[in-house]
Amino acid sequence: MRRVVQSFDEWRDAARELIARQVAPEFVEWLSQPGDGDLFSAAPAEQGGAAPGANAAPQTNLRLPRQLMELLVSAACFSAADRWSFLYKVVWRWHLGERDVISPADPDGARLNGMVKAVHREEHDMHAYVRFRERKEEDGAPRFVAWFEPTHEVLPQVARHFARRMGNVTWMIATPAAAVLWDGEHLHEAPSLMRSAADIEDAGEALWLTYYRSIFNPARLNADLLRSHIPSRFWKNLPEGAIVPAMVSAAANGERRTGQTGTVGRRGGATTIPIAPERAQPQRGQPTTLDQCRRCDLWENATQAVPGVGPERARIMLVGEQPGDQEDLQGLPFVGPAGAVLEKAMAQAGMERDGIYLTNAVKHFKWELRGKRRLHKTPAQKEISACHLWLEEELARVRPDVVVALGGTALKSVLQDGGVTMKSVMDAPVRHDGRWVVTVYHPSYVLRAPDEATRREAYEVIVEGLRQARRLLGD
Repeated sequence: MRRVVQSFDEWRDAARELIARQVAPEFVEWLSQPGDGDLFSAAPAEQGGAAPGANAAPQTNLRLPRQLMELLVSAACFSAADRWSFLYKVVWRWHLGERDVISPADPDGARLNGMVKAVHREEHDMHAYVRFRERKEEDGAPRFVAWFEPTHEVLPQVARHFARRMGNVTWMIATPAAAVLWDGEHLHEAPSLMRSAADIEDAGEALWLTYYRSIFNPARLNADLLRSHIPSRFWKNLPEGAIVPAMVSAAANGERRTGQTGTVGRRGGATTIPIAPERAQPQRGQPTTLDQCRRCDLWENATQAVPGVGPERARIMLVGEQPGDQEDLQGLPFVGPAGAVLEKAMAQAGMERDGIYLTNAVKHFKWELRGKRRLHKTPAQKEISACHLWLEEELARVRPDVVVALGGTALKSVLQDGGVTMKSVMDAPVRHDGRWVVTVYHPSYVLRAPDEATRREAYEVIVEGLRQARRLLGD
């Protein structure tokens, strides 16, 4: 029998027929996509050829209690390659009289309940974090559009939730896999034609962000509570996600104090404070850690400082320019697209990432807003010089034998020469402060190169530079 299961109803009908024919789970192969083959097939020859009961006439109709059916319906939305086979195993065990299959104390029951819990949590998160944006009036187009990236297949349930609450206002929710449209009376499913929330234009969003800034109280901010209530994967699709990191950083580094003391001199009552509010604050010492660094202005718009990572005594240190968008959010160097290019080049050059120290010349992300995206902006020389203190500390602590400068900014910081160019030192390594310095392109240059030939050439320069660093260790 050839079938493809793409919905719970199709699976339920197939499962009912298989149970009636007494086909055990080990003799069934479940598939979810057209073209994958049969819905179920006989076991391999070494297990006895055809599945027992595969050709027998149906014997009985399967009846399941409401509790189990509700668990199966929810678990069917869980994104897992083996979900249909697992659900059939649960039904088979129930059919055999094993009622503990739905108990959390049973291994299969524990997994089933865990799947249901995860699906319910995803539904709740989607209710909370879907953000509708109002579009311009167009014939036949929905008035409000939202983008969401669910972990599990909960779009139909969530769509019914919003249909009950938004009346006859038209809207659409799009996901990477599908979209649901509400025309005011009926729900319609369709393929998704969007790629991200950036595809939605909303003229009123600037007004919302202005309001959000005005109600933000830095003195009452609890960053840990904020992060625990809103998981990081939702921030990128929230309108306020583009401004919250900067506001959190500002609150932690000065504006919290301003919010607390702005009314100190205006308190009523009999008691009078005879000094100015700004003088009531304790004296603060100079920064002693990277998180406290205020040597330049980049900290004001960055989420956090990004220190280097690697062994305390690494013989090779790779120095990049500055953290990118993902590095700024995660607090680790080279975890974004450029990091993926670098990791591939290191593997090709025979380097183990765990044995290399990775850092940047500038420790805070410098960016400019383009639409809803934070785009990299090259640090100025004064910012490179201000941050050199922390690179010097890393060089003194790690004591590498070879430093690989990834790009011009890193080269200027390592050599402490604002006029040096990559072209003048890329042909051969140079000695500086008792160590070798190898210069290659930054991995991000491979990503933004104008054509394939330039990308391939830049990538080969990086790989050869890393190999040269390894050879210098041998010398």
